[in-house]
Amino acid sequence: MYTLLIYDITEDRIRNRVAETCKDYGLQRVQWSAFFGKINHNLREELMMKISRILGDNEGNIQLYPICSKDMKLHQEIARYGAGRL
Repeated sequence: MYTLLIYDITEDRIRNRVAETCKDYGLQRVQWSAFFGKINHNLREELMMKISRILGDNEGNIQLYPICSKDMKLHQEIARYGAGRL
C-alpha cells in the first residue's frame, strides 16, 4: 500500500532525523515535510514507532496516511520548479 507521511517539527535536529528515517524506509521526499512511497502495514507501524521515539517529548505533529492503489490512480499533481528544486 502507498504511504504519505507528513510532519511539522520545529527542532531542526529532530526534523532531520525524521527525514532520514523516512528515507531509510524507502520513502521519497515529495515536499519539504512530506514523504511518499510504497511500504506494507508492518513497516508503517515500525516507522511510526521509530519516529515516535525520535520525537520523544518534543513538540511536533506526524501524520501517516495509507493510500490504496485504487485511490492512488486518482492522484493529481501540479508542479512548477525553478531554482532550488527539492
